[in-house]
Amino acid sequence: MGKSILNCIKAVLLLIPLSACGQARNIQQSKTFKIMTDATPQNKIHTLETATFGAGCYWCTEAQFQQLKGVVKVESGFSGGHVDHPTYKQVCNGITGHAEVCNITYDPTLISFDELLAAFWTCHDPTTLNRQGNDIGTQYRSVIFYHNEEQKQKSELYLKKLNEEKAFNSPVVTEISPFLVFYKADDYHQNYYNENGDQPYCHLVIGPKVDKFKKIFKSKLK
Repeated sequence: MGKSILNCIKAVLLLIPLSACGQARNIQQSKTFKIMTDATPQNKIHTLETATFGAGCYWCTEAQFQQLKGVVKVESGFSGGHVDHPTYKQVCNGITGHAEVCNITYDPTLISFDELLAAFWTCHDPTTLNRQGNDIGTQYRSVIFYHNEEQKQKSELYLKKLNEEKAFNSPVVTEISPFLVFYKADDYHQNYYNENGDQPYCHLVIGPKVDKFKKIFKSKLK
């Protein structure tokens, strides 16, 4: 873990400018973004649902989605690969086919899947293939693992609309695939930002992302 953190710190100055390159066009001005964020949560019996997103480093993704009202739990782990019960080291080496993802448990009476999609496409750069900033490899790909037909249809529709509208300077390359299995990462990866806020990576990389995310979704925060 120490070596991983050291490598992250060395990359910080490169990571910050690279992570914003694909989002020079402001997605908040997109009509599609407004449609997603204005979607009304479903009024039905209280049953929790799950969304699974890969948006680069899961520490960043987890910290951002934890802010949203209606999100009950966020777990970091791996999905989409061919190796059973992969280790963090295996996934980092890019040999498993898995992506770093977050399993997001949410209350659909408080937040809609549409709103979660808006947060997903805002929390990272979905235009860079197999890369987020200085994190390179298929394990860092932009991906939605849908749990049902409704999630599939909405993900595909909004992706299509974002590209038609040219909401970003480059095409969105998010993968949309069926959810098969989720392997939870080791405990020290869970709630990482809240537990390690004094770490340089948290302070210099995750913190600014969380602050920006909270400004964009200020009306939807806990």
